[in-house]
Amino acid sequence: MSLGAISVDLDSLPHYCRIQSVPESVLDERARSLVYSVAVPRYLELFAAAGVPATFFAIGAEADPSLRQARLAGVEIASHSFAHDYGMSRWSFEQACEDLDRAHQALTQACGEAPVGFRAPGYTLSPALLQAVVARGYAYDSSTYPATPYWLAKASVMGVLKALGRPSRAILDSPRVLLAPTAPYRPSLTAPYQRGDAPLVELPIAVAPVTRVPFIGTFANLAPWPLVRAVFASMASLPLFNFELHAIDVLDVSDGAPRALARQQRDLEVPAREKLSRLAKLFGALKARSSASP
Repeated sequence: MSLGAISVDLDSLPHYCRIQSVPESVLDERARSLVYSVAVPRYLELFAAAGVPATFFAIGAEADPSLRQARLAGVEIASHSFAHDYGMSRWSFEQACEDLDRAHQALTQACGEAPVGFRAPGYTLSPALLQAVVARGYAYDSSTYPATPYWLAKASVMGVLKALGRPSRAILDSPRVLLAPTAPYRPSLTAPYQRGDAPLVELPIAVAPVTRVPFIGTFANLAPWPLVRAVFASMASLPLFNFELHAIDVLDVSDGAPRALARQQRDLEVPAREKLSRLAKLFGALKARSSASP
């Protein structure tokens, strides 16, 4: 059986400034609010038009009352931590528990329902962080991102920024993630990227067979459309197509995103109407594929 899942990380634009080493001062109040004022409504329209279920991974410190409307529309609200600190995978068990508890409380209050899933900032896990997720009682984690091209590109960009004296605040995951399972699995509590007997399920983000090209929102919006279609077709046999997106995947500079950030975050230069058109096609194709599964 081939199942499809759609999830959106609701990272606000300041987090992209931190990744790209762009001063946050380039963001005005409009830019800082784009996730909930523009991106969330656009996604809700997309989900409704396609008739697909979806999950928002929300940051507790940025939780907005509109999450309640999203939940009422059938969207699951899951935890993306409280502070969205990229160094979370380097924290102690106690530090991780404190952040997860704060996020849990904030999201429960915002949407009226307690989250049951988690995704780590920057996709990076550690034994302490996974153990904290288990202690929180969550049913699943969806942080594992075994995408070789992504890992290599991230390492390269972080190296260039460091050489330029503008170090990124992102964290490069252990290369062990590149050998992680690409299908859902129960992870080891001491080695999150290996199979074990943890009392939750790990839902890896979709990557293509063999090449492990990541099929996420950035790829879907920036790659030539024939290539997007070809990679999508190559993933038909996946037991779970876990399509991960970000709020920024439906935004562009005309919405108020600053050009200073767009020069580093190139997907902001792609018109939002083109992004929405592509995602609508992919959501429809993913629904058709899941519906056709025995």
